[in-house]
Amino acid sequence: MRVKRGFVRRRRHKKIFQLAKGYLDMRHSTFKRANEALLKAGQHAYRDRRKKKRVFRSLWIARLNAAVRGRGVRYNIFMNALKNSKCSLDRKVLSELAVHHPNVFDAVLKEMGVKK
Repeated sequence: MRVKRGFVRRRRHKKIFQLAKGYLDMRHSTFKRANEALLKAGQHAYRDRRKKKRVFRSLWIARLNAAVRGRGVRYNIFMNALKNSKCSLDRKVLSELAVHHPNVFDAVLKEMGVKK
């Protein structure tokens, strides 16, 4: 006997189309293309959740480098002084201070004993 999948197929497809809303061309209107696009999007999302952490760390390092260079210090000397002073501030916090609170960042540099 032939199986007709009436509403079962429609429900399954509806979920996929809802997730593929906003995709271009046939990727939002054709089930096969939409399903492929969602599988690929899931792969990128999984990979990029891990990649995001690397990207942000490099942003913090670039910000800190720019901040300390503007004050006449090299980044590697700054990080060495940070380690030697047993300061518990990490790159994320230091970069936020450098960008949004430069006076506080200057005070941290002075406390660490970094020469200008």
